[in-house]
Amino acid sequence: MSSFSIILLIAAYFGLLLLISYFTGKNDSNETFFKANKQSPWYIVAFGMIGASLSGVTFISVPGMIGGEQFAYMQGVFGFFVGYLFILFVLLPIYYKLNVTSIYQYLEQRFGKVSYKTGAFFFMLSRVTGASFRLFLVALAMQYIVFEKLGVPFWATVVISILLIWVYTNRGGIKTIVWTDTLQTLAMLTSVGVAIYLINQKLDWSYMEFLNSDVFAAKNRIFFFDDPNSKTYFWKYFIGGIFIAISMTGLDQDMMQKNLTCKSKKDSQKNMFTMATLLVIVNFVFLSLGALLFIYADKFDLQIPVIDGKTRTDLLFPEIAMNQALGTSLAITFLIGLIAAAYSSADSALTSLTTSFSVDFLNIEKRPKEEQKPLRKKVHVGISILLIIVVIVFNNLDGNVVSNLFIFATFTYGPLLGFFAFGILTKYKIKDNYTWIVALSAIIISFFITSLPESVIGKYQFHWEILPLNGLLTFIGLILIRRK
Repeated sequence: MSSFSIILLIAAYFGLLLLISYFTGKNDSNETFFKANKQSPWYIVAFGMIGASLSGVTFISVPGMIGGEQFAYMQGVFGFFVGYLFILFVLLPIYYKLNVTSIYQYLEQRFGKVSYKTGAFFFMLSRVTGASFRLFLVALAMQYIVFEKLGVPFWATVVISILLIWVYTNRGGIKTIVWTDTLQTLAMLTSVGVAIYLINQKLDWSYMEFLNSDVFAAKNRIFFFDDPNSKTYFWKYFIGGIFIAISMTGLDQDMMQKNLTCKSKKDSQKNMFTMATLLVIVNFVFLSLGALLFIYADKFDLQIPVIDGKTRTDLLFPEIAMNQALGTSLAITFLIGLIAAAYSSADSALTSLTTSFSVDFLNIEKRPKEEQKPLRKKVHVGISILLIIVVIVFNNLDGNVVSNLFIFATFTYGPLLGFFAFGILTKYKIKDNYTWIVALSAIIISFFITSLPESVIGKYQFHWEILPLNGLLTFIGLILIRRK
């Protein structure tokens, strides 16, 4: 496809998002922007949350993980499912009972204002980091496919991407996101389905023949119990996956804000169970695509893309979809899926960060009515600028984006995990003024532990277990500052 055709495709997709925004953003109120008036159908939320959970990271980077660890990621996915059940039965009832706009308002009611602000701060840090990683990945792919050829610098690609997102989320907020996420999930899944079908055709296979082939069997190992030191060891992935799901979904304003737009707690629980079940299936399909990409690359001696001297397995999917003459239909569906991946995580992140900063730090709900909407709009612009800056900074990072994303998350979500666990599992009151010290100390100590030299920890490699470790340290710290 020519660069002009790609830009036309982006413009058409963006036009569709604007159309959705027009119909969902007619009521430009804070109640609509923050809560969608609590009128979202649960099945629409469930389907849309699949795309938000997957985002560009799963769309591009998870297939790229196959070369290093086969299907080990599925061990974490099984952990995700267990974590989602905890959210369904424990966290959602709490949020609905308290009728919160920001889930961190629970911390204020349970502990006090400092705990509340500390929890909200770590969400902001976590979500800015996570959203920026995801945006970086998709912007990198768009740069590789089209904008580099046009002489557009990477920073301009990032600015354009976030500007487009700002435009269609500016009025409807979370109400718009619920419906655009549905479109974007459909686009991503369609893209993956077409890619699997066409690449199998090129290899003269049916899908079932591919799944039963010897080359697939050589790449589809899921369970790793043999080496506790390895990052792919089952219990690291599985237990870490449980806490990743609880933290990055259940304790994350971005994901919970969508759940809280459902009409009732029961509807929200149906949404969560449906999403959890479908995500197991969808992640297996993405990993199957990854295996297929590497099989294709091996068969046709295709080199993994290298940018600035760095091997980018993240770019194997775009390379095969766009440059291997597999047909216009694959190129078109891949690009639509890529654009959807860019928007599905970034738009909800922009909305939730705006909500959190407005509610948790600026107390927007307590301000005069005439000040609330203008203030929200200013925050929306400010968060957009912040995301642009952070994405550009992340362009200098090495390694697989999924790995980098979860490494950051294990540190920044740890204090949230510890705070909520302490609040739910104990009845202690604490010295609220010291909670920020506990949270910061837990991160510093866990970072120190994970940075210990090989002479101390041997060949042990830390992975997602850093998150429960961080949460445990926070929990212990809160015990130390409990009121007698």
